[in-house]
Amino acid sequence: MLPGASDIGRLTSPDAFLWAVGIEDTFITAPHRGTGRTLDEYELTDHYGRWREDIGLMAQLGAPCARYGVPWHRIQPAPNVWQWDFVDAALERMLSLKIDPIVDLVHYGLPAWIDQAFLNPDYPHYVAEYATRLAERFRGRVRWYTPLNEPRITAWYCGRLGWWPPYQRSWRGFVALMLAICQGIVETVRALRRVDPEITPFHVDATDVFETDDPALAAEAARRQELVFLALDLISGRVNPGHALWNWLRSNGADEKRLESFAREPLELPIIGVNLYPIFTKKRILRDHEGRLRIRMPYASGDLVEKIGHMYFERYGVPLMISETADKGSVERRLEWLRRSVAAVGALRAQGIPMIGYTWWPMFALVTWAYRQGLRPLHDHLLQMGLWDLDPDPKRRLARIETPLVDAYRGLVSGGAAAVGRLATAEASVDRLRAG
Repeated sequence: MLPGASDIGRLTSPDAFLWAVGIEDTFITAPHRGTGRTLDEYELTDHYGRWREDIGLMAQLGAPCARYGVPWHRIQPAPNVWQWDFVDAALERMLSLKIDPIVDLVHYGLPAWIDQAFLNPDYPHYVAEYATRLAERFRGRVRWYTPLNEPRITAWYCGRLGWWPPYQRSWRGFVALMLAICQGIVETVRALRRVDPEITPFHVDATDVFETDDPALAAEAARRQELVFLALDLISGRVNPGHALWNWLRSNGADEKRLESFAREPLELPIIGVNLYPIFTKKRILRDHEGRLRIRMPYASGDLVEKIGHMYFERYGVPLMISETADKGSVERRLEWLRRSVAAVGALRAQGIPMIGYTWWPMFALVTWAYRQGLRPLHDHLLQMGLWDLDPDPKRRLARIETPLVDAYRGLVSGGAAAVGRLATAEASVDRLRAG
């Protein structure tokens, strides 16, 4: 079983390492205006129909744990209605196969009945009640929970881009969403710990590395980089008048008392999950020929993983885990990223950076988010990033097709910590922090 909160330190022993997988679980329940489409990845990839088979594929890998999202919108389709059949069956199957679930409570979307989504004043209460009820059902058997996956991306799509409810389209909207989301995370963790003090909150966010070649954009790049850490900084009480974003947050509508409330009762960060992809994570800021700000995403080299490992450990000083990574395209390209990223994890461990786990995500192909806004058929939106492909032939009903990545990943899992090398001594980690 995954260690509880009082024993999380054993993951930093030299020979401990967690290999994991996960199934893409984006749930956007609001129909897109103009298409009527929603984005429930479990529905679109037929996981609701194939959950038993898909969890069996997890077991074939031998991974000791898996990130697994639970669909709140199906569990609680109305305020006073609770339907546990799917979640109970899926989590029980994982446990019976000796796979520890790392339960993903909120993955972007909320039940449709929560008016104004994250900006509903009762959202923190709703999410805490939901977390409480689920944790009570699996008390003592499920120890790790992700309160909300990728708070910054959630705030971006809901508050700045306006693609998802509540459809805000400004920096003030982003800040309002970020504060509401983080308050929900705080209330969720408190609720989980009331049920079982041994529950470990696994805080997961998307990480980006912002760069620019334009000196005039250096300050913007620095601000964007600070935004990458904002959710973790808020919930752990690091945002105060000396914080790099304090004045920016205040100028974009953040109430001083509300900001101070996070610092008064900060959450511990027992372990941080970083989501990184060579196709998405590196961001280059520039201006186009008309002077408009643009962000490009050049393909990242292997040093991306090491750079991010140093960034997070030097800032927070806690164990880290790659909670999502993969590449898209050919099997050869995916295998190469697997090799390079695992080697980078090994390099970090040799330097005393406690990178204690690795998750290939998604286990099989996902449906691109553009599906919700688009009109093309489902199979045109498959993004092959997995260990298994989803058959793109509509007549094959998304059959799971094993690729050579399955054997490669199974080999890594069977090697345990030896596949990435021993973690250097705690003293090396302390020395690294002092040097930083």
